[in-house]
Amino acid sequence: MHWKVAFPMYGVSARVRAGYEALSGALLAELRADGFAGSVELVRDPPLPDFFTRPDLLFGQTCGYPYLTRLRDHVRLVATPAYDFPGCQGADHASAIVVRADGGITALEQARGRIAAANEIHSNSGMNALRHAVAPLARDGRFFGGVRWSGSHRASLALVRRGRADLAAIDCVTLGYLEREQPGSMEGLTVLQYTAPSPGLPIVAGRAVPEALILRLRAALLKPEAPTARLMALLSISGFQAVDDAGYARILALESQALARGYPQLA
Repeated sequence: MHWKVAFPMYGVSARVRAGYEALSGALLAELRADGFAGSVELVRDPPLPDFFTRPDLLFGQTCGYPYLTRLRDHVRLVATPAYDFPGCQGADHASAIVVRADGGITALEQARGRIAAANEIHSNSGMNALRHAVAPLARDGRFFGGVRWSGSHRASLALVRRGRADLAAIDCVTLGYLEREQPGSMEGLTVLQYTAPSPGLPIVAGRAVPEALILRLRAALLKPEAPTARLMALLSISGFQAVDDAGYARILALESQALARGYPQLA
């Protein structure tokens, strides 16, 4: 089979994209050293999340929320990265709720009736975690005056900065990369608070990938060889952890808690 690989989640700059491409190459080199001989294509900018339902998926990184709601029958968990950014702890990450520094919001309750920006409806960090955060404050299923769906965390930040939205929940890893790659990305903005933590974006393998190959890939992530470890450090990845479905169920617990408060959607 001609396999596909993709790391589309944190492409905030050419340097970060190149880092993930190099990491995928190092992992493939470890697999090939153990006898893997399949042909592999690196796919840039794949259609998400449907790309991860492909029968020829070898491995890639996806978001935990669509993994649970749409992809679990198509992929298997391999390992989850632990990042060295504020808001991350081990394999958990949280979202930074970002507002304008001069926007008059100093507590989450003060965002009532304001406009929220969110990257997309299937995002744990941009939608699900924010929904959970404001659910205790919602009245009759509403909290915000409106929601603007931006298409990306970077676009959400731009909407807040330009005054077209008042608040956005930004994955702390994306924010960490943006602040490192584009030092002015938070100019005029401030972090109001962090959302509840949940497992970060997992590395997954397609269901057609042989079990022995998945185990070798997991071993390469959990106990990386020196070239892989060097690339991880450049990407601010301190290591990988094996997180199972029970661990990822914490993401759906955030959803369930919002539903229990009568707040089924970001509104």
